[in-house]
Amino acid sequence: MTKEIWRNLRVGCPTLDFLLTIEIKPIGVTNLNKKNIINTVNNIAEPIANELGYEIVDIEFVKEGNRHFLRIYIDKPEGVNLDDCQKMSQLVGDKLDEIDPIKVPYYLEISSPGLDRPLKTNKDLLRNIGKEIEIKLYEQIDGKKILEGVLENFTDDEIMLKVEEDKIINIKRNKIALIKLAIKF
Repeated sequence: MTKEIWRNLRVGCPTLDFLLTIEIKPIGVTNLNKKNIINTVNNIAEPIANELGYEIVDIEFVKEGNRHFLRIYIDKPEGVNLDDCQKMSQLVGDKLDEIDPIKVPYYLEISSPGLDRPLKTNKDLLRNIGKEIEIKLYEQIDGKKILEGVLENFTDDEIMLKVEEDKIINIKRNKIALIKLAIKF
C-alpha cells in the first residue's frame, strides 16, 4: 500500500512551551472515532514516553478549520525541553507511520503542557497538594464561578480547597469545569 507522507518540522517556543509539528498525510478514510483515536495513540505513545522518562499529560485529536491536529503533551519532573519534544516526536511519528491508525491528514504536535495546564487526573492533583490552584465552576458557589486557594486534599468525588487561613471548602468534582495551578507574577 502506498501512502504519501509530508514531514514539515515547525518549532515554536512560546515562553515555557515547546511545540514540534509534523504534518503526516496518509491516504485513506478513518473509521475510528475521536475517543478511539486517542486511546490508540495513547497505547502507542505511552510505552515510548515511559522508556524516555516522560509522562503523557494529555492527548487531543482536534479539527481546527480544515486541518486535524494530534497533540500529545508530555512532562517530566524537571520539565521538558525542545530535545525531549523532538525525541518523542520522532519515535511516536515513526510508530504512527508504521501502524497508520489515522487515515486523515493531520499534524502531530508534541509539547510541554505549560504552566497553565489543566490538572485532570488524580496523579496531577496528588503532585500539586499544598499548591495554589484555580478552580473554574459550571455554577457559582457563594456568588463566584472562579475560586482560588490551596489544594488541601481530594477524593474521587470532591476537591478540598483552603480559601482562607481557617476555611476549607469541599467542592464536588462534577461541579468543576477546570482545575489548574494559580499563576502569580
